[in-house]
Amino acid sequence: MTDIKDLFKKANAIIENDHIVYTSGKHGSVYLNKDALYPHTELASEVGKMFAEKYKDKDIDIVVAPALGGIILSQWTAHHLSKIKNKEILGAYAEKDLEGTLVLKRGYDKLVAGKNILVVEDITNTGGSIKKTIQVTEKADGNVVAACVMINRSPETVTSETMGAPFDALGVIEAEAFEVDECPLCKDNVPVNTEVGHGKKFLEGK
Repeated sequence: MTDIKDLFKKANAIIENDHIVYTSGKHGSVYLNKDALYPHTELASEVGKMFAEKYKDKDIDIVVAPALGGIILSQWTAHHLSKIKNKEILGAYAEKDLEGTLVLKRGYDKLVAGKNILVVEDITNTGGSIKKTIQVTEKADGNVVAACVMINRSPETVTSETMGAPFDALGVIEAEAFEVDECPLCKDNVPVNTEVGHGKKFLEGK
């Protein structure tokens, strides 16, 4: 059986022993570069297939994910679920409005109303994006059957209980993440990686 970590390795998408700024604003030394995996359509398709196989016995009408990377996941997952179930499963996504609030636009709010939804996401450190996607889907009267991520970086804190829906991950890769004022990499003056993650934005804001 394919392991999600193996797919990341095939795409050379695991960065270690570096100084990374995560979406949450915390710092760490390990980065899972999903953007290095997505261009490989066979690997991206395989991720979608893994999600689909995991939830093939669930009654799902639509797969919803947060933009941007989640768009690829929702499409591939819906594609493989459609093949398995021999019926069309739709793929949609939530995106930020001008105020930065995650919303369902483009008529997707009406699409999910009264439907059974699988929420998928790439990598979670704090659970923020996937939780907001669950909430905005439920606000539109969608029934979130389950939620799943490719990689859960914080299995102790990102759980079904904290997400408010049945939650799981294709894989777990734990790595320490530090607040800026507690970051040992900052204290040791290790250069911040500005090519991946949010390092460039962090340095611009200093």
